[in-house]
Amino acid sequence: MNYNEKRIRRLMRKLGVSSVIRRMRKGCIKVRPEITAENILNRQFDASNPNEKWLTDVTEFKVIESNTKLYLSAIIDLFDASIISHKIGISNNNQLVNETFEKAFKQNPKAKPMVRSDRGFQYTNKVFQKKLTSRSMTVSMSRVAWCIDNGPMESFCGTLKSEKYYLNQFYDIN
Repeated sequence: MNYNEKRIRRLMRKLGVSSVIRRMRKGCIKVRPEITAENILNRQFDASNPNEKWLTDVTEFKVIESNTKLYLSAIIDLFDASIISHKIGISNNNQLVNETFEKAFKQNPKAKPMVRSDRGFQYTNKVFQKKLTSRSMTVSMSRVAWCIDNGPMESFCGTLKSEKYYLNQFYDIN
């Protein structure tokens, strides 16, 4: 199909439509995790039943005037790509992730999903791992610096930021 980029640009300008370009992230700090797990999910992002596969991550939002950051911890069910639990906090810590999972456990008490996360300190500590294994949950972790292994969760966070956060300015945490 042939198209003229200038025409598309002109039509977009006329309709008031523009693209949002995501900023490149800085590299991550390498730390030695307490406990790691194999990449069991292996990019098999389809699920035939609810609570079969959960993905989780924490993303950061900067607040302009207070010069603080907010952190969103969320869990996605791969069955229908719905957010089953989320929590917002002012610190990226173990408590934020634990509260997110406790909320998910309360809403889905019989769930025993495969839980997929990156190798962040919140997910590799012994207390968190024990919490998952005590509930008979399988743990799968992405390889270091391979965000594609947690693709749907990374996509959700990126879309949320592109479509809501980057298009607005947030001056306080309220």
